[in-house]
Amino acid sequence: MSLKLRLARAGTKKRPYYHVVVADARSPRDGRFIEKIGNYDPKLADKDKRVTLVTERVQHWLSVGAQPTDRVARFFDAAGLLKREARNNPQKAVPGKKATERAEANAKAIADKAAADAAPAPAAEEAASE
Repeated sequence: MSLKLRLARAGTKKRPYYHVVVADARSPRDGRFIEKIGNYDPKLADKDKRVTLVTERVQHWLSVGAQPTDRVARFFDAAGLLKREARNNPQKAVPGKKATERAEANAKAIADKAAADAAPAPAAEEAASE
């Protein structure tokens, strides 16, 4: 059974509140979990009080092989419980196929318009000088 350390949403509509839980990876987000090991309240103004963790239990579950999700790993890194490597995805900012096609079409249209505007200008100057 693969275990995940993840967030389970609680709270009402537009008032999010999360529990940091240990759950089977196959169980739903807000479904069955094994143990609650902390809280996360994103609405709190004081950033130091937003996350509360039971550090002994976190260390126990990490030692038995539970894998934290990215967001929970960030919490653990801030608390000094787990070293999280920074991620770098240079492909994330690359536009998609359709956006690239649109950009190329727009650039071609602008270049054609500039060439059309530039071509008659010298002919008009020659006519004016005669």
